[in-house]
Amino acid sequence: MRKAFIAIAAFLVTLTVLLAITYPPLWWLFLFTGPVVILGVYDLYQPKHSIVRNYPVVGRLRYFMEELRPKVYQYFVESDTNGTPYNRINRSLIYQRAKKENDTIPFGTQLDVYQNGYEWLSHSIAAISHHEIDDNPRVMVGGPACKQPYAASIFNISAMSFGSLSQNAILALNGGAKLGGFAHNTGEGGISDYHENPGGDLIWQIGTGYFGCRNPDGTFNGEAFARRSKSENVKMIEIKLSQGAKPGHGGMLPGAKVTPEVARIRLVEEGKDVNSPPGHSAFSNPIEMCQFVQQLRDLSEGKPIGIKLCIGRRSEFFAICKAMIETGIYVDFITVDGGEGGTGAAPPEFSNSVGMPLREGVAFVYDVLQGFGLKRHIKIVASGKVSSGFDIVKNIALGADLCNSARGMMFALGCIQALECNSNTCPTGVATQDPSLMKGLVVEDKRVRVFNFHRLTVKSAIELLGAAGLKHPSQLTRAYINRRVSQNVMQSYLETYPYIPEGSLLQEPYPKAFDLGMKLSRADSFAPTDIVITAEDYPVTKIIEH
Repeated sequence: MRKAFIAIAAFLVTLTVLLAITYPPLWWLFLFTGPVVILGVYDLYQPKHSIVRNYPVVGRLRYFMEELRPKVYQYFVESDTNGTPYNRINRSLIYQRAKKENDTIPFGTQLDVYQNGYEWLSHSIAAISHHEIDDNPRVMVGGPACKQPYAASIFNISAMSFGSLSQNAILALNGGAKLGGFAHNTGEGGISDYHENPGGDLIWQIGTGYFGCRNPDGTFNGEAFARRSKSENVKMIEIKLSQGAKPGHGGMLPGAKVTPEVARIRLVEEGKDVNSPPGHSAFSNPIEMCQFVQQLRDLSEGKPIGIKLCIGRRSEFFAICKAMIETGIYVDFITVDGGEGGTGAAPPEFSNSVGMPLREGVAFVYDVLQGFGLKRHIKIVASGKVSSGFDIVKNIALGADLCNSARGMMFALGCIQALECNSNTCPTGVATQDPSLMKGLVVEDKRVRVFNFHRLTVKSAIELLGAAGLKHPSQLTRAYINRRVSQNVMQSYLETYPYIPEGSLLQEPYPKAFDLGMKLSRADSFAPTDIVITAEDYPVTKIIEH
C-alpha cells in the first residue's frame, strides 16, 4: 500500500500539472490533490500509527471511526466451550495504557454484575495505599540445584517466535523488556539477533523441533545448546511440552519460509520443510524428562530450567511429579498454558476444544505440587489471556507466582486483531515477514508502549493488592477472589478449588479428588497404569476425566 500510494500520488500530481498547463483555470485542482499528497507523505513517515504508515490517508478512516465510539475501558462477554460466560478485557484498555492515556471510566461498572461468571476481588476496609507497596515486585526463580536463580517480574512477555512475528515486533518487545526489566520468552523458533540485540532478559524456549540446538536429523544437540544458553541475555530455559493454542499438535514450517536467516537461527536447511513433531525425541517418559532437565541445567551452568504445558490427561502430571520425587531432580518453574491461550494460527478444533482452561490448570498444578511437597521448590507461571491487573491478581490467588502475556503485548505493539496472523498480510506489521508492512511498526515508538503497558498493568495489580489490604502478591489466597456461579450462588475460589494439605499425595489415603490420578500414574511412563477399576469405587465420569 505504501508503494501504491507513492504511485497514485505521483499520478495525481502529474495529471493535475498537465491539466493545469493545458487549461490554466484548473490550477484550483491543487487545492484538492496538494493536501492529500502532503498528508500522505506525512503519514508515510510519522512513527505513532502503524496502520497509517502502511496505508497512508485511507488508514485514517480507522481512527475516525474510533472517535465515534466511547473511549472507555470496556469489557465484553464471550462464552467458553461449555457455554459459561466469562469476561475479558477489551484491547481499548491496553492501547490506553500503552499510550499512557487516561484509563479511568465514567458511569461505573461496564459489566453485568448479575451475569453468571462475573468475578470480583474482596477488598478491605483497612486498605493500604499502593505507595506503601513495592511497585516492582520480583519472584526468585530457582530451586535447590539452580546456581543462577533469576529475579523475575510478576508480568512478562509470553512465547512468540521470530518468524511468526516480524523482526520489528521482536525488537520492540525485547526493547520494552529491557526498559522495564522484565523477561521476554523467545518462543520455540530459537534465539534470533532481534531477541539479543536490544539486551532484554530472555527465556529461551526449547520445543520439540529443538530449534537453535538441533542436529541435522532434528534431534537435540547438546553442544549447540550449551553455546547459546551461556549468553548473558538468557536468564531461564523452558522446555515446551505442549501449548494452549494447539495442545498435542505439532507443526510444519514450509520450505518457502525457510530463508537463509531463518535457517541460520533454527539450524535447519534453507528452503526445506521443517517439522515440529507433536512430542519430544530427547525423552520418552517422566524419568527421562527429569534427566533431560538435569542435562540442560548442567550444560547451561545452572540456569533455571522449567517446563511449559497445557494440562491434558491429569495422570501425566502426577507421573511427572512422581518422577521428580524418585529422581530428586526438580524443575525450577512450570508454565501453565490455558487451553484458551495462543495468538497464532491453529486448527479450530484444537484451539477451541482441546486442553484444560488456565484457571483450572493453575489450581490443579498448584494443588498437586503441594500434595507432593514440591511447591516450595517450584514457581508457577500462568499464561493464557492475561491482559489486566485483575488477571494477574486472579492467577496469583489461584496459585501462580507470576504471569505471562502474549496477546496483551501484541495489542501494545498495535495489533488490531485483523486475524491475518497466518497469511503474512498483517496490516500493522506485527505478524508478517513482508518488509513493506513491517516498516509500519516503528521500533523506537512501540518498545516504549510495551514498557508502558507492562508498568501500568503491574501498577494496577499493586493497587488491587492495596485495596485488599495486602502488601505483597504472595499474600493472595483463593479466598480473595469471588465468582457468581448462578443467579443466587456466589463462591470464592477457595470454595470452588479447595486446597489440599501439603504432602498429602506422598502416602495413602490420598485426597478423594486425586486418588484415581495417583493410582493411574507412574514415574516411568506417561501411559496410565493397568489397574482394576470398579464402578463402585470410581464412577464412569471420574474415570473418563483422568
